[in-house]
Amino acid sequence: MDNDTLYSIGDAARRSGLSVSAVRFYADTDTVPPTHLTDAGHRLYDVDTIARLELVRTLRELDTDLNGIRRLLKGHTTLHDLLTTHLEIVLDQERVLRARTAVLRTLIKQGATPTRADLMHQLVTMTDEERERIIEDFWNDVAHGLDVPDGFVDRLRTMRPHLPEDPTPTQLQAWIELADLVRDPAFRDAVRTYLHQTYSTGVGRDIASPPFQHFMYESGVPLVEEVLAAHRAGEHPRSARAQRAVIALMEAAMELSEAPLTPEARNRQAEGFRLIPELERQIAEEDAQSTDPVYDHTHGRYLDLMALINDTPPDEDTLPYAWIADAMSAPEPHQP
Repeated sequence: MDNDTLYSIGDAARRSGLSVSAVRFYADTDTVPPTHLTDAGHRLYDVDTIARLELVRTLRELDTDLNGIRRLLKGHTTLHDLLTTHLEIVLDQERVLRARTAVLRTLIKQGATPTRADLMHQLVTMTDEERERIIEDFWNDVAHGLDVPDGFVDRLRTMRPHLPEDPTPTQLQAWIELADLVRDPAFRDAVRTYLHQTYSTGVGRDIASPPFQHFMYESGVPLVEEVLAAHRAGEHPRSARAQRAVIALMEAAMELSEAPLTPEARNRQAEGFRLIPELERQIAEEDAQSTDPVYDHTHGRYLDLMALINDTPPDEDTLPYAWIADAMSAPEPHQP
């Protein structure tokens, strides 16, 4: 195009990729005025003005706000600032669409009613403070009247979902399900019943005690990791490294009961590890037939959904029970 040539509105429309009516609209709204008006009132455009029309077309195809485009063309903002602002708007729209998608999928899966649709919408549009309050109310209710060792529920309540600022559809759907569950009185009662039946008496109460919990989640963690590291390294269970690791773990565990690590204690712990797979199988069978609240449907479901929301990778490593048991067994006494 010749820089000095003036083009009719039809040519300007064709060269900019706009319709004649669009070019006329942008002229009438003072977005892109024509370069010249003839005595007969015909609009004429030079190459610079047509380039501005092309920019307007591009930005409008990106759904950029027209007022923002006018500020840009009048020199009141920069293209970088305009595009940055528009990107923020698009990202907000994307988040809204993801939230709506999660609501629709959940409604289709669980059944749709007007009341439930409104509830789903409320759940995904909550603030961080409102989400925290729902979880806090849940644990306060579960803990009410629960006879378990001091501090146990406080540790459980630290395991919380944290929906990120830019959640995936999976995270949103998990949050909708979890928020719906923790507000349900029946689910709260089921979790309270499960925790009471599991941790109020016997071995369960010992496991929930502060010393045992501290060992499980703090002091014992590096000791267990060293045992697993020896296994992953291909160490024989009777190797020096494996023995150092497993003895350190067993000694720390025996301190909980203030008992010495005797050969008999080592063999009891080893036998316990050998029985774990069978015990897990029996528990799974009993849970499948039980009419009482069970882990997978109560606290376990809470933790599964929390892991999805927090994008915590599942622990797919299977503990090497047989290897640990062989390492724990007391060595055979030397024959004279």
